[in-house]
Amino acid sequence: MVMVACDFVLVGFSEVMLDLIFEVVQESDGGFVAECLTEPIVTQGDDWVSLREAVADAVKGYFFDTPESMPKAIRFC
Repeated sequence: MVMVACDFVLVGFSEVMLDLIFEVVQESDGGFVAECLTEPIVTQGDDWVSLREAVADAVKGYFFDTPESMPKAIRFC
């Protein structure tokens, strides 16, 4: 298991929730898996860029019905 240095990306919404924190693990095939530590959100990507995009899409999908609850930022550890 390889841990990736912490990073974050703003998601562009302004209200309410604290940041979401995702634990990132590099798989043996070289891809990455990100699992949120506070919400039931898990996704994967072949590289760091695609993982960040997949996480942003998964978070937007998770909060689709309640966009006012969207977190201000997503953090990766």
